[in-house]
Amino acid sequence: MSGAKLNVPMVLRTTLGAGRRSAAQHSQSLHAWFSHIPGLKVVIPSTPYDAKGLIKASIRDDNPVCFFEDKMMYRLEGPVPPEEYVIPLGVADVKRDGRDVTLVATSSMVHVALNAAKMLAEIDIEAEVVDPRCMFPLDKETLINSAKKTSRAIVIDEGYERFGVTAEIASVISDGAFYFLDAPVKRLGALDVPIPFSPGLEDLTIPNEQRIFDTARTLCGRI
Repeated sequence: MSGAKLNVPMVLRTTLGAGRRSAAQHSQSLHAWFSHIPGLKVVIPSTPYDAKGLIKASIRDDNPVCFFEDKMMYRLEGPVPPEEYVIPLGVADVKRDGRDVTLVATSSMVHVALNAAKMLAEIDIEAEVVDPRCMFPLDKETLINSAKKTSRAIVIDEGYERFGVTAEIASVISDGAFYFLDAPVKRLGALDVPIPFSPGLEDLTIPNEQRIFDTARTLCGRI
């Protein structure tokens, strides 16, 4: 609106994610809301290493950045080099190489996807796990190239499927890799209900390793 005369170098740190038995009031994953607004950058790290590199890039960016941290990952430990490093915004990361199916996963779902990939490897299905790391700017090229390589893709996100992140990423992959796909792109997101307080019911509302495993096995024709 200012013709680039004004900058808004602000970082909003906030949380997302279910699984802490906090019921409907404190279990939302609303990163899709902010991804819809032009001018905002949206970052969703999945590891301590990525969190450090991405928060540095976010602080140094002259644009407003929304930095989403999954509440369940505050207990997560991992290597974080003490030396200076920055991860550019809009660069996805392939967390696991594979040949048979691409699992595009965000935030805590990256770890769920990695566990599902280990299960799939036991039945000779090698899954590639791709972490976008940013909703915007979105690294479309990496997502599309992975789907072209494996010919199948599943998008996993803890937010609601309805008008959500899974729909946007699935559309990007379908458009960019259409002639390379052997099956439609599948989506796994939160069920279209308020998050229950009951632990058993809450666990049913968000994607888990078994749902990913079953979906990938069917997609690869291993029913």
